[in-house]
Amino acid sequence: MYKIVLPFLLFAACAPLQTNYKVGASVTQLNRDQTQCDVRAERDVPTRLQVRRLPPEFVPARKVCRKNGKCRIIEGYWMPGETVTYDPNRNLRARVAQQCMADRGYAPVSIPVCSDAVRAAAPARATTRLPRLTDNSCVIRNRDGSFQIVNAG
Repeated sequence: MYKIVLPFLLFAACAPLQTNYKVGASVTQLNRDQTQCDVRAERDVPTRLQVRRLPPEFVPARKVCRKNGKCRIIEGYWMPGETVTYDPNRNLRARVAQQCMADRGYAPVSIPVCSDAVRAAAPARATTRLPRLTDNSCVIRNRDGSFQIVNAG
């Protein structure tokens, strides 16, 4: 389990922060609003899992030869079709949740990760209220899952 989680956490630390944003909102209120909008979207556009069986696929016979000139035939075979499960409502549900957040005054943003120099110069803390963003804004992700938005420069 740790082998899977650790690379994910390392990747998340390098990725921009994708979030909904409203200047002056508290992070607590942002999280509360996002949860309420997600719940509303799930209620209004419920998960509707569908299962599809993809058709089997035939792999034709092929001739394989070694450097010494000896060849052999690998017989053709059928690969069984996969069973896939998907939710056709997933994209609509995401749009409904995003519209709910927009109705509450939030807009989606992507905040780049701060450079190592900015990270080293910034005092360690977590953002509790969303500041006005500038062209120099960046984010520091904390180990506990919180983040710090820095207006560098």
